Amino acid sequence: MTVPTATVRPAVRADLADIAVIYGHYALHSDATFDEAPRPLADWELKFEDVADRELPFLVAEEAGRVVGFAYAGPWRPKPAYRNTVEDTVYLAPDATGRGLGAALLAEVLAGCARAGVRQVIAVITAPGSEASDALHRRLGFTEAGRLTAVGHKHGRWLDTVLLQRAL
Repeated sequence: MTVPTATVRPAVRADLADIAVIYGHYALHSDATFDEAPRPLADWELKFEDVADRELPFLVAEEAGRVVGFAYAGPWRPKPAYRNTVEDTVYLAPDATGRGLGAALLAEVLAGCARAGVRQVIAVITAPGSEASDALHRRLGFTEAGRLTAVGHKHGRWLDTVLLQRAL
């Protein structure tokens, strides 16, 4: 799938350093994740292997040879009964937002999840602070399943998480 000048493709191990940099920005400078520090590359290597072992999608958006975004689906919870439910993750480089790349990545993740036999996809979105992610998910058919109030504390304020869900 191509969006203006970007291509969405399966991630490869060589992309993980770029993925770590993109995610690290959000860990340090936003409320989009409750991580407060960047994850080390070794953590991304384990995540990549886990997603691959589960035959779930792990994708990147590449533009002019540069990774400008990534998305994947991973387990919602570790208990066996949740095996057909996943949580999606989508992040874009700060200079790559607002151009449809998030929608392209998420649409491909959903298609890959459907091929893998996933039945439910959950999005956990910080509120306030992730309005663009909330809007993206709702545009792609997610509906609100619940809200957990004041469950995270980051950058000096209490944050909610909104749970969105989409059946495949």
